[in-house]
Amino acid sequence: MWAIIGGSGFEKFDGFNILERLDTKTPFGNTSSGLARAELDGHEFIFLSRHGSHHEILPSQINHKANIFALKKYNTKAVLSFSAVGSLREQLAPGDLVIPDQYIDRTKKSLHQTTFFGDDVLGNLVGHMSMGEPIDLRLFPILKKLLKSNNFKIHFEKTYICMEGPNFSTRSESKMYQTWGADIIGMTNFPEYSLAKEANILYLPLCFVTDYDSWRQEEEPVTLEEVLELMKKNNKKAFSLINQILSNTDLKKIYANYKSGFPMGVMSDIEKLSLEQKGYLSSLY
Repeated sequence: MWAIIGGSGFEKFDGFNILERLDTKTPFGNTSSGLARAELDGHEFIFLSRHGSHHEILPSQINHKANIFALKKYNTKAVLSFSAVGSLREQLAPGDLVIPDQYIDRTKKSLHQTTFFGDDVLGNLVGHMSMGEPIDLRLFPILKKLLKSNNFKIHFEKTYICMEGPNFSTRSESKMYQTWGADIIGMTNFPEYSLAKEANILYLPLCFVTDYDSWRQEEEPVTLEEVLELMKKNNKKAFSLINQILSNTDLKKIYANYKSGFPMGVMSDIEKLSLEQKGYLSSLY
C-alpha cells in the first residue's frame, strides 16, 4: 500500500475520501495529526499531514520516527512525499516539480531523532545502513515516461539540501549551498527518507518549487507571502499526479520487491532483545 505524506501547502487535498481515522500513538510518541486511511478513485492509501492537520508543527518539531513507524504499522510499502522547496538553480523555477535522487543534511537534529538505531525502544541496536543511493534509481525511467504528459516542468535526479529552519537561508548560506552542488533546499525530507529506508519503505519525493531562496542578488530574499501564493497553485499540480503514480503497475512491482532496512543493517544480537522489543523491531521489516 502507498502512503502520502503532505508537507507545506499539501496538508489536505480536496477530493480525498477519508475512510478511517487512525491511531496516532506509537512507541516513539505521537505522529503528526490527521493520520487516516483514505481513498481516491478506487485507490486506497494512508494519508499523513507532516506538519499536522492545521500546520501546527515546525519542521524541527516533526516526530519523523513516529510518523514512519505508524506508516509501517499500517502496511505501507511506499511513500509519496510532497513538499515545498526553494530553488538554488535558475532553471528550476517556481511552480516546477523536482524529483531529487540525492540529499545533503544540514540539520542540527540529535541522533535520537534521525535513526531507529540506538533507540532504547528497540534495545539500543547498533547498525549501519547504506545511504549511497537514498532514492531507488529504478524509479526514474518509469517516472520520466509516466509523467511526461503533464503541462508543467519536471526535473529529475537533483540534490536536495535539508536545512534546520524554521527561518530561511542567509544570502551567503544560499550561495554556499550552490557551490556544494545542491539544487533545491527544504526543511523536512531528512530524516524522513533515511528512516523510511531503515524501515524498508520505498521513498519517492515530489518537491514543488515555491521560490529562489536568497541567492539572487537582483531581487529581495524569499518571503512567506510569496511562498504561500505558490503553494496554492502547486497543490493542484500535486493532486493531478497522485492517480498517475498510485495506479502504475511498474512502480508497484518495485515496491513489492524492495529490500533495504531492518534487519539488514543490524550488527547487534537481536536474540538478546526482550519480546516487546522484538515485536517493535519486527514491525519495521
